[in-house]
Amino acid sequence: MSRRQGEVRGTPEDLEAFADVAVPAQTERPLPRRIALEPEKVEQGLTQLVLSVVELLRRLLEKQAIRRVEGGTLSPAEVERLGTTLMKLEEQMVILKDHFHIESLDIDLGPLGNLFDDRGPQGRS
Repeated sequence: MSRRQGEVRGTPEDLEAFADVAVPAQTERPLPRRIALEPEKVEQGLTQLVLSVVELLRRLLEKQAIRRVEGGTLSPAEVERLGTTLMKLEEQMVILKDHFHIESLDIDLGPLGNLFDDRGPQGRS
């Protein structure tokens, strides 16, 4: 019998070690029979999702920029331009949140927790 690269073989007895793992009980409430969709809420939810992704990218860019500034790999003109760009991007995010009446970009990711912690200036580290 030959084995192919990446192939895993075993018998049902090999899986018995995993049989004692408890399956968590369904603690969530059952899903409703109908989904109540309101066009205004769908639009706002989609807008919140898109702005949350943009905010996540903005925060990642900001952290990368700080690393580069602290690392000394940027000229003073590049540091100034980068700072101005990040400030303008942050201002635009505030304007868009106000325009679409979105209070928070923090999204509940279930067992992973929240995407951001809007209570602090930097969010989650």
